[in-house]
Amino acid sequence: MKKPRIPPKSKELIELFENKDVINYMTNKEITGFINEMNRRYLSWDELIHRPTPNNANKELIWMLMKFNRNSTKKKLPICDEKGFSFEFNITDSIQQKLHEFDMNLGGNIGSTQIIPPEEKNRYLISSIMEEAIASSQLEGASTTRKIAKDMLKSARKPKNKSEKMILNNYLTAKMIKNSQTKKLTPEFILEIHKSVTNDTLEDKNFEGKFRDSDDIKVVDEMTGEIFHHPQNANLIPKLVEVVCNFVNNERPYFIHPLIKASILHFLIGYIHPFVDGNGRTARSLFYWYLSKEGYWIIEFMSISRVIIKSPVKYACAYIHTETDDNDLTYFINYQLRTMKLALNELKSYILRKIQEKNELFKIIEGIEHINERQAYILKKFYDDPRKTLTIREVQEIFSVVYQTARQDLLQLEEKDFLKRKIIGKKQIMFLRSNNFIELIDKKIN
Repeated sequence: MKKPRIPPKSKELIELFENKDVINYMTNKEITGFINEMNRRYLSWDELIHRPTPNNANKELIWMLMKFNRNSTKKKLPICDEKGFSFEFNITDSIQQKLHEFDMNLGGNIGSTQIIPPEEKNRYLISSIMEEAIASSQLEGASTTRKIAKDMLKSARKPKNKSEKMILNNYLTAKMIKNSQTKKLTPEFILEIHKSVTNDTLEDKNFEGKFRDSDDIKVVDEMTGEIFHHPQNANLIPKLVEVVCNFVNNERPYFIHPLIKASILHFLIGYIHPFVDGNGRTARSLFYWYLSKEGYWIIEFMSISRVIIKSPVKYACAYIHTETDDNDLTYFINYQLRTMKLALNELKSYILRKIQEKNELFKIIEGIEHINERQAYILKKFYDDPRKTLTIREVQEIFSVVYQTARQDLLQLEEKDFLKRKIIGKKQIMFLRSNNFIELIDKKIN
């Protein structure tokens, strides 16, 4: 990854005020229109320098006027003025529009039942948690396929390597977070989440659920070795984490929209980098926890990491632009909201596909007596994949039902001659297609 260019410093920009062209730029409609458009899109210096300006206007002067406009509307983050830990942000028209759209789709019950049918919530939730667990781990270096990872989670088998253990940790953490929505953010809770996501995956187990105590941690480009970020000094971590907790728990001195606050929380954990490893997984877990706690329950069904992993450079740049441009959090907030919008669109597309599949299930159900919807879903799985096998535990996990219900579903299909069982080892029972499976299904469909 090529590191973005660092914008001119504030002192350099102040000196530009003496330039004789400043007044001309401020009164030129074409230039002021260009400046307004660049600020509407909230471009960084690195993006601005690659764009043509009206009448080849001086880009440093353009940037100075952009910054002047931004600074006039910025809000200071109410945390502390510890060196390097003072932040500001802007709520642009674009951000306000996205917040409104998310409130209509994500908050409470407004529009949410139109996205996720109530009767399907459990099944979609389990699938989404799996997707996020896998993608979040892959962002941190886990190397395995989605199919292998999902098979592991569905069958509840033990992970075979570090990558699979990372995924299982994320999956269990997501479930734990779902039951922690009444908690306040505390350093102890952050440590609990970190311990959960890193369990048995760090080189030194003593670092699990523990803040780092050294300053030899750097964020670097794995390809080039270039340093992108020097985290805060280790001796400041307890204080800064406490500051973050106070910020999240306190609604004063002014209201900050939950989606904005969740994005800032995500950023600050990554910026402080309080752990030897697992900072990203912890930050994303806290992002989910806070929004779920604030009533945005549909966020649990969205995989943010699946979007991030498609463009990890943009994720890194959102951090870098913020840090190098006077700690302006607007860059990261913009990135996070765009990511959420893409994740929401993916969720809607996924559910549309599932609804279409459900309609196909009814073709299978029709004409088959005493078949419930879960069993129809199972039959379609076997119809689509001739080599498909399922255990009782897998069915239990897929539908979020008790063991006895999953067992009964499979045994009834076996009784109807759709499935047959195979014993693996001494105890493991697997179900697969019977010899008459296709004949029976085709007869019912036709």
